[in-house]
Amino acid sequence: MAITNNLKRFFEETGDISRFVTRFFKEGFKPRYEFGELIRQSFFIGYKSLPLVGITAFIMGLVLTIQSRPTLVEFGAESWLPGMVSLSLVREISPMITALIAAGKIGSSIGAELGSMKVTEQIDAMEVSGTNPFKFLVVTRVMATTFMLPILSLWANAIGLYGSYLGVNIKGSVSWHLYWNQVFEALSYSDFIPSLTKTFFFGFTIGIIGCYKGYNSKKGTEGVGNSANSAVVVSSLLIFILDLIAVQITDLLGLT
Repeated sequence: MAITNNLKRFFEETGDISRFVTRFFKEGFKPRYEFGELIRQSFFIGYKSLPLVGITAFIMGLVLTIQSRPTLVEFGAESWLPGMVSLSLVREISPMITALIAAGKIGSSIGAELGSMKVTEQIDAMEVSGTNPFKFLVVTRVMATTFMLPILSLWANAIGLYGSYLGVNIKGSVSWHLYWNQVFEALSYSDFIPSLTKTFFFGFTIGIIGCYKGYNSKKGTEGVGNSANSAVVVSSLLIFILDLIAVQITDLLGLT
């Protein structure tokens, strides 16, 4: 019985999210466009996340390089270190880490913000005043996360590679020029394009789930906490699923 109820709730919520996504595309392409709010949300979602994403990417690049060195040294392949780390960061680590950070920081923030507006009836007040709350609150935030996450991922790539450069030089001596030559010899457009493309889907998923959970929040202040928590959990799970699908598609297309 419990399994049946859980399956029922799962399919009901899947249908609700599908209708929410459909409404987003209907509202998103109709004027009037909230460019001012979109820029404001892009600032908070993108610019305000740069320090956290940068610090995380730097540590990941540094640690990955230090941990990989002993294995490559055993096989006399230490010179492959910059190329190997750059491929790992660009193809998989930077997009995934950036998306998970965004799910935790941005997804929870959107869920809590819209959830508090819902339970305090601010969204209802916007409807009464003639403002379209869905377009103003949801469309702008989803578009901001969709456009900002690829930029954050590129930022993470750059900072992570710089951290890798420092890691290479902790126990070795590689010039700045030689390091970047080795990095770009290993990388190609077929590494950047799939990596960058899937971050658009990661950003859209984080935005739409955070907005859905917050916009449909219930049970007062308790519901606000539940909205923020479930926004992080669901969006993180969907990011892993999307990444698995993206890897399979790039493999079928011969881009790996």
